[in-house]
Amino acid sequence: MVSRVATIAFKGIEAVPVDVQVHMASGMVAFAIVGLGDKAVAESKERVRAALSAIGLAMPAKRITVNLAPADLPKEGSHFDLPIAIALMAAMGLLPADFISRYVVLGELSLDGSVEPVSGALPAAMAANAKDLGLICPKACGPEAAWASDDMDILAVNSLVQVLNHMKGTQVLTRPQPAIAETPAELADFRDVKGQETAKRALEVAAAGGHHMLMVGPPGAGKSMLASRLPSILPPMDAAEMLEVSTIASVAGELRSRGVSTLRPYRNPHHSASQAALIGGGHRALPGEMVLAHNGILFLDELPEFQPRTLEALRQPMETGEAVVARANHHITYPARFQLIAAMNPCKCGMAGEPGHVCKRGVKCAVDYQARISGPLLDRIDIQIELAAVRASDLTLPPPAEGSADIAARVAAARTIQTERFGRLGHPALRTNAQLDGNLLEDLARPDAEGLALLQDAANAMNLSARGYHRVLRLARTLADLDGHETVTRVAVAEALSYRQKLASFQLAA
Repeated sequence: MVSRVATIAFKGIEAVPVDVQVHMASGMVAFAIVGLGDKAVAESKERVRAALSAIGLAMPAKRITVNLAPADLPKEGSHFDLPIAIALMAAMGLLPADFISRYVVLGELSLDGSVEPVSGALPAAMAANAKDLGLICPKACGPEAAWASDDMDILAVNSLVQVLNHMKGTQVLTRPQPAIAETPAELADFRDVKGQETAKRALEVAAAGGHHMLMVGPPGAGKSMLASRLPSILPPMDAAEMLEVSTIASVAGELRSRGVSTLRPYRNPHHSASQAALIGGGHRALPGEMVLAHNGILFLDELPEFQPRTLEALRQPMETGEAVVARANHHITYPARFQLIAAMNPCKCGMAGEPGHVCKRGVKCAVDYQARISGPLLDRIDIQIELAAVRASDLTLPPPAEGSADIAARVAAARTIQTERFGRLGHPALRTNAQLDGNLLEDLARPDAEGLALLQDAANAMNLSARGYHRVLRLARTLADLDGHETVTRVAVAEALSYRQKLASFQLAA
């Protein structure tokens, strides 16, 4: 007789069905797990043996074979412990087949029979709900799994004993409630920033349209401080965005024992991060920083200090909104619609172009340092601005009257205009002007006659590429939305163009 329990394996954020099959037969006493499992799966038999012993159950003196089907699909992780144990108890006659057939099961076992939290409870619950099945998961993962459906049958258990007691009716487990992670009482506010009015305006535009941005300035100009305050003006995520972000975080193991959050992700990797850490990869092809920043912000400080290959890996995801992890045994596509905010010094010493400073290496210091950022990558960054050093006199000024709440209101109004416009035109999947492309971009962002003439002249004078030309159009559309204009005017085009030439003009001046 073969007992079966449904579980899942992960391929990126996709939950692939796995059938745990347990067969008991007479013969030499053995316990084997087959089905292309990794080291964690191979060690599962010892955890299962100890957990069953801890609750007073002895392994039958038989030849036990556990097959994880399909056999040619790699199985990774410790979440196979609980389904193997439940399938074994079913084969021993302790759990009826009709009971376990109603659930997808995942969880890691401790040696004392308790069930430990695992990664991926949310996508597992979504996969189970799609098949009209319930879910048995660790208790700590219950609030996360509950987001999959309001009426889904979820058993969040602390131990194997609770599974047996619930089945017998001696202990009825209540359904876990969806949990929302605690948000910070107060985000960093733009009211703390003194000076840098141009940079604050550029960040407002970037937030309104989801545009990529690069800030160039000397040390202490406030680049990191400005970037850290961007989340305070971004609108909260809607339900669909929360589900996307939470699914990624669940697979990455960053959602354990806490609920989902309405705050957009803010990822700030160190410049020593490898290419695999930024995109994703490793033995289990887990998501990287750009994937974890989906629907949020990826802040790269000291941009030229990143490895060139790591930076070039940003180019394709910035265009497609997807990160592809291709390895010998993995080919996984993750969603990666992030907003890149980058900061850098103008040169290695950081003071090139500052009044009264003369670099020992002259112009070559700035040129060599900025050359670490390739032209194709720069071409994908909509806003490029130069920040001047903050003067001591600026620091003595009173705080600005306008804070993050005022800026956030304008950003939210601009985002609402975009969402309603895309909905009317039958493109509900689009959320920001940064995603506009093709004929839709040409139709929605076409400037008036004066703006078009300015754009054509500037494109020739600045030698804009086709990509650069379209990014100016997207930026001008956002500026028009912030001003509440249906038409893209000459003023909007002029401001959009001003954000595309700062770095180039600085290189020439240096």
